[in-house]
Amino acid sequence: MAHTFEDLVKLERLAEEAHAAYIDSPDDSTRAAWRDAADAFQAAVVEHAEAEGASRYEVEMAAKKAVRHPEHKAA
Repeated sequence: MAHTFEDLVKLERLAEEAHAAYIDSPDDSTRAAWRDAADAFQAAVVEHAEAEGASRYEVEMAAKKAVRHPEHKAA
């Protein structure tokens, strides 16, 4: 089942939260959690882009923009 754009936004938020946790407490477990969250996001981006016939790069950037700059509408 392909991920929706909303799924991508949720996964990117989780990756950002995991990154913040790693910055606050840099150890092997927080680094692994960050890596796992980022990997899950990337896999979902590829899946979504393929299902939509879209550019993986554009899909990734739109999801990141939606998370990092929520005042702008992502396409």
